[in-house]
Amino acid sequence: MKKKVGIIGTNGLPAKYGGFETLTNYLVRDLSKDFDLTVYCSNLHKDERLQQYNGAKLVYIPLSANGIQGVLYDILSILHSLFSMDVLLILGSSGTVVLPINFFFRKKVVFNFGGLEWQREKWNFIAKKFLKISEAFGVRYANTIVVDNAVFAEYVKNSYDKESRLIEYGGDHVLPANNQGILEKYGISFPQYFLSVSRAQEDNYIHLLLDAFVKVPELNLVVISNWKISSYGINLKENYSGYQNIKLVDAVYEQVDLDIIRSNAKWYIHTHSKCGSAPSLIEAISLGLPIISYDVPANRSTTEEKAVYFNNTAELINILKKINEYNSKEYAASMREIASRRYKWEIISKKYSELF
Repeated sequence: MKKKVGIIGTNGLPAKYGGFETLTNYLVRDLSKDFDLTVYCSNLHKDERLQQYNGAKLVYIPLSANGIQGVLYDILSILHSLFSMDVLLILGSSGTVVLPINFFFRKKVVFNFGGLEWQREKWNFIAKKFLKISEAFGVRYANTIVVDNAVFAEYVKNSYDKESRLIEYGGDHVLPANNQGILEKYGISFPQYFLSVSRAQEDNYIHLLLDAFVKVPELNLVVISNWKISSYGINLKENYSGYQNIKLVDAVYEQVDLDIIRSNAKWYIHTHSKCGSAPSLIEAISLGLPIISYDVPANRSTTEEKAVYFNNTAELINILKKINEYNSKEYAASMREIASRRYKWEIISKKYSELF
Protein backbone atom coordinates (compact mmCIF):
# COMPACT_ATOMS: atom_id res chain seq x y z
CA MET A 1 0.00 0.00 0.00
CA LYS A 2 1.51 3.30 -1.10
CA LYS A 3 1.79 6.13 1.40
CA LYS A 4 -0.47 9.06 0.62
CA VAL A 5 1.51 12.30 0.33
CA GLY A 6 -0.10 15.74 -0.01
CA ILE A 7 2.00 18.53 -1.53
CA ILE A 8 0.86 21.93 -0.27
CA GLY A 9 1.87 25.53 -0.92
CA THR A 10 2.18 25.97 -4.69
CA ASN A 11 -0.02 27.32 -7.46
CA GLY A 12 -0.28 23.71 -8.60
CA LEU A 13 0.36 21.69 -11.74
CA PRO A 14 1.10 21.91 -14.60
CA ALA A 15 3.94 24.10 -13.36
CA LYS A 16 4.70 27.46 -14.89
CA TYR A 17 7.60 29.37 -13.42
CA GLY A 18 8.47 29.28 -9.74
CA GLY A 19 10.78 27.32 -7.49
CA PHE A 20 8.19 25.36 -5.51
CA GLU A 21 6.15 24.63 -8.66
CA THR A 22 9.23 23.28 -10.42
CA LEU A 23 10.15 21.21 -7.37
CA THR A 24 6.62 19.77 -7.26
CA ASN A 25 6.74 18.96 -10.97
CA TYR A 26 9.88 16.85 -10.61
CA LEU A 27 8.84 15.18 -7.37
CA VAL A 28 5.67 14.06 -9.15
CA ARG A 29 7.67 12.86 -12.14
CA ASP A 30 10.13 10.87 -10.05
CA LEU A 31 8.04 9.64 -7.09
CA SER A 32 4.54 8.88 -8.40
CA LYS A 33 5.46 5.23 -8.81
CA ASP A 34 6.40 4.91 -5.14
CA PHE A 35 3.83 7.18 -3.45
CA ASP A 36 0.18 8.12 -3.88
CA LEU A 37 0.73 11.85 -4.50
CA THR A 38 -1.86 14.62 -4.30
CA VAL A 39 -1.00 18.19 -5.31
CA TYR A 40 -3.15 21.07 -4.08
CA CYS A 41 -3.85 23.65 -6.79
CA SER A 42 -5.41 27.08 -7.09
CA ASN A 43 -8.31 26.90 -9.51
CA LEU A 44 -8.17 30.61 -10.35
CA HIS A 45 -7.15 31.53 -13.90
CA LYS A 46 -7.19 27.88 -15.03
CA ASP A 47 -9.00 27.31 -18.32
CA GLU A 48 -8.80 23.55 -18.02
CA ARG A 49 -8.76 21.68 -14.73
CA LEU A 50 -6.91 18.38 -14.95
CA GLN A 51 -7.82 15.63 -12.53
CA GLN A 52 -4.39 14.01 -12.70
CA TYR A 53 -0.92 15.02 -13.81
CA ASN A 54 1.94 12.55 -14.31
CA GLY A 55 0.29 10.10 -11.94
CA ALA A 56 -0.54 12.60 -9.19
CA LYS A 57 -4.08 13.57 -8.20
CA LEU A 58 -4.92 17.28 -8.33
CA VAL A 59 -7.19 18.85 -5.72
CA TYR A 60 -8.43 22.39 -6.37
CA ILE A 61 -8.96 25.10 -3.77
CA PRO A 62 -11.06 28.08 -4.99
CA LEU A 63 -8.58 30.72 -3.80
CA SER A 64 -5.43 32.40 -5.03
CA ALA A 65 -2.18 30.82 -3.87
CA ASN A 66 -0.61 34.28 -3.50
CA GLY A 67 -1.03 37.33 -1.28
CA ILE A 68 -3.57 37.45 1.55
CA GLN A 69 -5.70 34.69 0.01
CA GLY A 70 -2.63 32.47 -0.05
CA VAL A 71 -2.75 32.11 3.74
CA LEU A 72 -6.29 30.70 3.70
CA TYR A 73 -5.46 28.65 0.59
CA ASP A 74 -2.61 26.92 2.42
CA ILE A 75 -4.65 26.47 5.61
CA LEU A 76 -7.51 24.77 3.74
CA SER A 77 -5.01 22.55 1.90
CA ILE A 78 -3.40 21.52 5.19
CA LEU A 79 -6.77 20.77 6.80
CA HIS A 80 -7.84 18.63 3.84
CA SER A 81 -4.52 16.75 3.98
CA LEU A 82 -4.80 16.05 7.69
CA PHE A 83 -8.03 14.15 7.02
CA SER A 84 -6.84 12.30 3.91
CA MET A 85 -3.03 11.96 3.75
CA ASP A 86 -0.30 10.04 5.58
CA VAL A 87 2.42 12.62 4.92
CA LEU A 88 2.17 16.38 4.36
CA LEU A 89 4.88 18.17 2.39
CA ILE A 90 4.32 21.85 3.17
CA LEU A 91 6.20 24.28 0.93
CA GLY A 92 6.43 27.65 2.66
CA SER A 93 5.08 28.81 5.99
CA SER A 94 1.99 30.92 5.33
CA GLY A 95 -0.49 28.24 6.48
CA THR A 96 1.49 26.51 9.20
CA VAL A 97 -0.30 28.31 12.05
CA VAL A 98 -2.86 25.48 12.00
CA LEU A 99 -0.30 22.71 12.51
CA PRO A 100 -0.92 22.37 16.29
CA ILE A 101 -4.16 20.52 15.50
CA ASN A 102 -2.04 17.72 14.01
CA PHE A 103 -1.84 16.61 17.66
CA PHE A 104 -5.19 14.90 16.99
CA PHE A 105 -4.20 13.39 13.61
CA ARG A 106 -0.57 12.36 14.17
CA LYS A 107 0.32 12.77 10.49
CA LYS A 108 3.94 13.12 9.37
CA VAL A 109 4.74 16.72 8.41
CA VAL A 110 7.72 17.62 6.23
CA PHE A 111 8.10 21.40 6.26
CA ASN A 112 10.18 23.08 3.56
CA PHE A 113 11.29 26.23 5.30
CA GLY A 114 11.48 28.18 2.03
CA GLY A 115 13.50 31.11 3.37
CA LEU A 116 13.23 34.25 5.47
CA GLU A 117 10.00 35.37 3.87
CA TRP A 118 9.16 37.66 6.79
CA GLN A 119 12.26 39.76 6.08
CA ARG A 120 11.20 40.79 2.58
CA GLU A 121 10.64 44.51 2.04
CA LYS A 122 7.39 43.95 0.15
CA TRP A 123 5.49 43.04 3.35
CA ASN A 124 4.09 45.57 5.82
CA PHE A 125 4.71 45.35 9.58
CA ILE A 126 1.66 43.17 10.32
CA ALA A 127 2.39 40.76 7.46
CA LYS A 128 6.01 40.40 8.59
CA LYS A 129 4.92 39.60 12.15
CA PHE A 130 2.41 37.02 10.92
CA LEU A 131 4.97 35.34 8.65
CA LYS A 132 7.53 35.19 11.46
CA ILE A 133 4.93 33.54 13.73
CA SER A 134 3.99 31.11 10.94
CA GLU A 135 7.65 30.21 10.46
CA ALA A 136 7.95 29.44 14.17
CA PHE A 137 4.82 27.23 14.08
CA GLY A 138 6.14 25.38 11.04
CA VAL A 139 9.49 24.67 12.66
CA ARG A 140 7.95 23.78 16.02
CA TYR A 141 5.25 21.38 14.81
CA ALA A 142 6.88 19.69 11.79
CA ASN A 143 8.43 16.25 12.10
CA THR A 144 11.14 17.18 9.63
CA ILE A 145 12.39 20.61 8.56
CA VAL A 146 13.88 21.04 5.10
CA VAL A 147 16.10 23.98 4.17
CA ASP A 148 17.43 24.69 0.69
CA ASN A 149 20.65 26.39 1.79
CA ALA A 150 23.27 25.68 4.46
CA VAL A 151 22.88 29.25 5.73
CA PHE A 152 19.24 28.52 6.61
CA ALA A 153 20.21 25.31 8.40
CA GLU A 154 22.39 27.45 10.66
CA TYR A 155 19.55 29.94 11.13
CA VAL A 156 17.08 27.21 12.17
CA LYS A 157 19.61 25.78 14.62
CA ASN A 158 20.48 29.15 16.15
CA SER A 159 16.90 30.50 16.25
CA TYR A 160 14.94 27.39 17.21
CA ASP A 161 17.54 24.87 18.37
CA LYS A 162 16.22 22.42 15.78
CA GLU A 163 18.06 20.30 13.25
CA SER A 164 17.09 20.43 9.57
CA ARG A 165 17.77 18.55 6.36
CA LEU A 166 19.51 20.33 3.50
CA ILE A 167 17.77 19.60 0.19
CA GLU A 168 18.37 22.05 -2.63
CA TYR A 169 16.81 22.19 -6.12
CA GLY A 170 17.60 20.48 -9.37
CA GLY A 171 18.69 22.32 -12.48
CA ASP A 172 19.29 19.58 -15.02
CA HIS A 173 15.95 20.24 -16.73
CA VAL A 174 17.52 23.24 -18.46
CA LEU A 175 19.13 22.63 -21.83
CA PRO A 176 21.69 24.78 -23.67
CA ALA A 177 20.25 25.97 -26.97
CA ASN A 178 20.77 28.54 -29.70
CA ASN A 179 17.99 29.99 -31.83
CA GLN A 180 18.32 33.53 -33.12
CA GLY A 181 14.64 33.59 -33.96
CA ILE A 182 13.71 33.23 -30.29
CA LEU A 183 15.96 36.14 -29.34
CA GLU A 184 14.27 38.26 -32.01
CA LYS A 185 10.87 37.18 -30.68
CA TYR A 186 11.68 38.94 -27.39
CA GLY A 187 13.33 41.94 -29.05
CA ILE A 188 16.88 40.97 -28.04
CA SER A 189 19.24 42.19 -30.76
CA PHE A 190 22.49 42.56 -28.79
CA PRO A 191 25.43 40.53 -30.19
CA GLN A 192 26.57 40.00 -26.59
CA TYR A 193 24.75 40.63 -23.32
CA PHE A 194 24.68 40.09 -19.58
CA LEU A 195 21.49 38.54 -18.24
CA SER A 196 19.48 38.59 -15.02
CA VAL A 197 16.17 36.85 -14.22
CA SER A 198 14.18 37.70 -11.10
CA ARG A 199 10.85 38.79 -9.71
CA ALA A 200 10.21 42.52 -9.50
CA GLN A 201 10.58 43.02 -5.76
CA GLU A 202 12.90 45.37 -3.92
CA ASP A 203 15.02 42.77 -2.15
CA ASN A 204 16.04 41.39 -5.55
CA TYR A 205 17.91 44.66 -6.13
CA ILE A 206 17.13 45.00 -9.83
CA HIS A 207 17.47 48.79 -9.40
CA LEU A 208 21.09 48.36 -8.31
CA LEU A 209 21.81 46.31 -11.43
CA LEU A 210 20.13 48.78 -13.78
CA ASP A 211 21.93 51.74 -12.21
CA ALA A 212 25.26 50.03 -12.84
CA PHE A 213 24.60 49.41 -16.55
CA VAL A 214 23.44 52.98 -17.07
CA LYS A 215 26.98 53.98 -16.05
CA VAL A 216 28.63 51.33 -18.26
CA PRO A 217 26.83 51.97 -21.59
CA GLU A 218 29.36 49.98 -23.63
CA LEU A 219 27.98 46.74 -22.13
CA ASN A 220 24.50 45.34 -22.81
CA LEU A 221 22.03 44.00 -20.26
CA VAL A 222 18.87 41.91 -20.58
CA VAL A 223 16.61 41.63 -17.52
CA ILE A 224 13.60 39.30 -17.45
CA SER A 225 11.00 40.04 -14.79
CA ASN A 226 7.28 40.25 -14.03
CA TRP A 227 7.40 44.06 -14.19
CA LYS A 228 3.66 44.64 -13.86
CA ILE A 229 3.23 42.80 -10.56
CA SER A 230 4.33 45.72 -8.35
CA SER A 231 4.80 49.49 -8.37
CA TYR A 232 8.50 48.76 -7.95
CA GLY A 233 8.56 46.81 -11.24
CA ILE A 234 6.32 49.28 -13.08
CA ASN A 235 8.57 52.20 -12.10
CA LEU A 236 11.73 50.36 -13.13
CA LYS A 237 10.34 49.56 -16.56
CA GLU A 238 9.23 53.17 -17.08
CA ASN A 239 12.55 54.63 -15.95
CA TYR A 240 15.01 52.30 -17.68
CA SER A 241 13.35 51.21 -20.94
CA GLY A 242 14.84 54.15 -22.84
CA TYR A 243 18.49 53.14 -22.51
CA GLN A 244 20.02 51.67 -25.66
CA ASN A 245 22.12 49.10 -23.81
CA ILE A 246 19.29 47.80 -21.60
CA LYS A 247 16.46 45.48 -22.70
CA LEU A 248 13.68 44.79 -20.19
CA VAL A 249 11.73 41.66 -21.11
CA ASP A 250 8.41 40.60 -19.58
CA ALA A 251 8.39 37.28 -17.70
CA VAL A 252 9.15 34.30 -19.94
CA TYR A 253 7.26 31.13 -19.01
CA GLU A 254 8.28 28.98 -21.98
CA GLN A 255 11.16 26.86 -20.66
CA VAL A 256 12.76 26.40 -24.09
CA ASP A 257 12.65 30.13 -24.83
CA LEU A 258 14.13 30.96 -21.43
CA ASP A 259 16.91 28.42 -21.92
CA ILE A 260 17.81 29.96 -25.29
CA ILE A 261 17.95 33.48 -23.85
CA ARG A 262 20.13 32.28 -20.99
CA SER A 263 22.36 30.10 -23.15
CA ASN A 264 23.31 33.09 -25.28
CA ALA A 265 24.29 35.30 -22.32
CA LYS A 266 27.93 36.24 -21.76
CA TRP A 267 27.54 36.32 -17.95
CA TYR A 268 24.61 35.76 -15.61
CA ILE A 269 24.07 38.33 -12.84
CA HIS A 270 22.21 37.17 -9.72
CA THR A 271 20.92 39.99 -7.52
CA HIS A 272 18.69 38.23 -4.96
CA SER A 273 19.44 39.14 -1.35
CA LYS A 274 16.84 37.19 0.66
CA CYS A 275 16.59 33.86 -1.17
CA GLY A 276 18.31 30.67 -0.14
CA SER A 277 19.41 28.52 -3.06
CA ALA A 278 17.42 30.44 -5.66
CA PRO A 279 16.12 28.17 -8.46
CA SER A 280 16.92 30.84 -11.07
CA LEU A 281 20.56 30.82 -9.91
CA ILE A 282 20.72 27.02 -9.88
CA GLU A 283 19.37 26.93 -13.44
CA ALA A 284 22.03 29.41 -14.57
CA ILE A 285 24.69 27.30 -12.83
CA SER A 286 23.33 24.18 -14.55
CA LEU A 287 23.63 25.88 -17.95
CA GLY A 288 27.30 26.47 -17.20
CA LEU A 289 27.07 30.25 -17.17
CA PRO A 290 29.75 32.26 -15.39
CA ILE A 291 28.10 34.04 -12.47
CA ILE A 292 28.32 37.53 -11.00
CA SER A 293 26.38 37.47 -7.72
CA TYR A 294 25.17 39.80 -5.01
CA ASP A 295 27.34 39.07 -1.99
CA VAL A 296 25.31 37.36 0.73
CA PRO A 297 26.22 34.08 2.49
CA ALA A 298 23.41 32.11 0.81
CA ASN A 299 24.62 33.03 -2.68
CA ARG A 300 28.21 32.18 -1.77
CA SER A 301 27.02 28.80 -0.47
CA THR A 302 25.07 28.05 -3.66
CA THR A 303 28.03 28.95 -5.89
CA GLU A 304 30.68 27.52 -3.53
CA GLU A 305 32.65 30.80 -3.55
CA LYS A 306 33.34 30.32 -7.27
CA ALA A 307 31.48 33.34 -8.67
CA VAL A 308 32.37 37.04 -8.77
CA TYR A 309 30.68 38.97 -5.94
CA PHE A 310 29.54 42.56 -5.38
CA ASN A 311 27.87 44.45 -2.52
CA ASN A 312 26.71 47.66 -4.19
CA THR A 313 26.45 49.54 -7.47
CA ALA A 314 30.00 50.89 -7.29
CA GLU A 315 31.48 47.40 -6.86
CA LEU A 316 29.38 46.03 -9.73
CA ILE A 317 30.47 48.89 -12.00
CA ASN A 318 34.11 48.13 -11.14
CA ILE A 319 33.61 44.45 -12.02
CA LEU A 320 31.92 45.31 -15.31
CA LYS A 321 34.66 47.72 -16.35
CA LYS A 322 37.28 45.02 -15.73
CA ILE A 323 35.19 42.07 -16.95
CA ASN A 324 37.76 40.98 -19.53
CA GLU A 325 40.23 40.35 -16.71
CA TYR A 326 38.01 37.51 -15.46
CA ASN A 327 38.41 34.16 -17.21
CA SER A 328 34.76 33.44 -18.00
CA LYS A 329 35.55 29.92 -19.24
CA GLU A 330 37.06 28.95 -15.90
CA TYR A 331 34.10 30.38 -13.98
CA ALA A 332 31.71 28.52 -16.30
CA ALA A 333 33.56 25.24 -15.86
CA SER A 334 33.32 25.61 -12.07
CA MET A 335 29.56 26.07 -12.32
CA ARG A 336 29.14 22.96 -14.49
CA GLU A 337 31.12 20.90 -11.99
CA ILE A 338 28.99 22.12 -9.07
CA ALA A 339 25.77 21.41 -10.98
CA SER A 340 26.78 17.84 -11.82
CA ARG A 341 27.56 17.15 -8.17
CA ARG A 342 24.68 18.92 -6.38
CA TYR A 343 21.86 20.14 -8.60
CA LYS A 344 20.29 17.09 -10.25
CA TRP A 345 16.61 16.24 -9.79
CA GLU A 346 17.39 12.56 -9.31
CA ILE A 347 19.43 13.48 -6.23
CA ILE A 348 16.75 15.87 -4.92
CA SER A 349 13.85 13.45 -5.41
CA LYS A 350 15.71 10.62 -3.69
CA LYS A 351 16.23 12.78 -0.60
CA TYR A 352 12.52 13.62 -0.41
CA SER A 353 11.62 9.98 -0.96
CA GLU A 354 13.71 9.03 2.07
CA LEU A 355 11.90 11.63 4.18
CA PHE A 356 8.44 10.43 3.10
